[in-house]
Amino acid sequence: MSNSDRLRKDRKGTVINLSSKKMESQLGIALLKATDRIRDDFDVDLIHEKQVYLREIVEQLKAVYPEITFEYGLETSSLLPDGGIVYMKSKDGSRHVVLISEAKRQGTNDARAAEGLKKQAKGNAIERLGKNVTGFRMWLSTEGIFPFVVFGQGVDFEDGSSILDRVATIAMFAPLNKIEVLNVGEDSRFNRGSFFFRSKAWNVSEMEEVMYEILKRSIYYYFAKHGESAFKA
Repeated sequence: MSNSDRLRKDRKGTVINLSSKKMESQLGIALLKATDRIRDDFDVDLIHEKQVYLREIVEQLKAVYPEITFEYGLETSSLLPDGGIVYMKSKDGSRHVVLISEAKRQGTNDARAAEGLKKQAKGNAIERLGKNVTGFRMWLSTEGIFPFVVFGQGVDFEDGSSILDRVATIAMFAPLNKIEVLNVGEDSRFNRGSFFFRSKAWNVSEMEEVMYEILKRSIYYYFAKHGESAFKA
C-alpha cells in the first residue's frame, strides 16, 4: 500500500483527510501513526478536519463573550494548518481540539550557494505562521491548553539566525524544541504551544513522538475537565 493510500484509509473513529500534497508528506505519515497509537491506547473517537472557518471561531467567541464585538469577512475564509486539526469526540457529540499541526520549511540559501548564486532575502513562512497562531489562540482561549505544534526546518532556522527570534516572539518567548500543552502563568494567560525548529529536517519518528505526547496530554486534560466517562462507554 502506498503512503498516499495508507494516509487516506479510514480508521475507527478517525479519518485522516489527505486530499492535498501537503498532507501526503512526512507530517501526514507521522500524524497517522500518532493517532493510531492514541486510538489503541485510549479507545477514544478522533475526528480529523483540514480547516476551521473564521465564522466558526467568531460564533464561538460571540457565545462566550457576548459583550464584545467580533467580525470577519468572507464566509469561506478559514485557517488551514498543514496537518489539519484533530478533535476528540464526546458521547454527546461535542468535539474538543486535541492537536493542531503545522510544518514549515524556510531557507534556500544553502542550495543557492552550492550553485554559486547570491543569497536571497529570508522568506515569510514565519509571518504566515504567526497569522495562523493568532487565530488558533483566540479559538482556544477558553480552554486551559493549546495543543498546537509546528515543525520548522531549513537553513533559515540554523543556530544564530535572527528568524529564530521571530519564532520565539510567536511562541510567547517559550523555549523552542520543547512540548508545551498546558497554559501557564497567572490566569493561564500564556497559551504558548510547541515550536520545534532547526536546520536539519525532522523525520517521521521524531514528529510522531511529539504529536503523540501532545495528543496524550490533551486527552488527559479533557478527561480531568469533563470526566473520562464523557468520552467512553
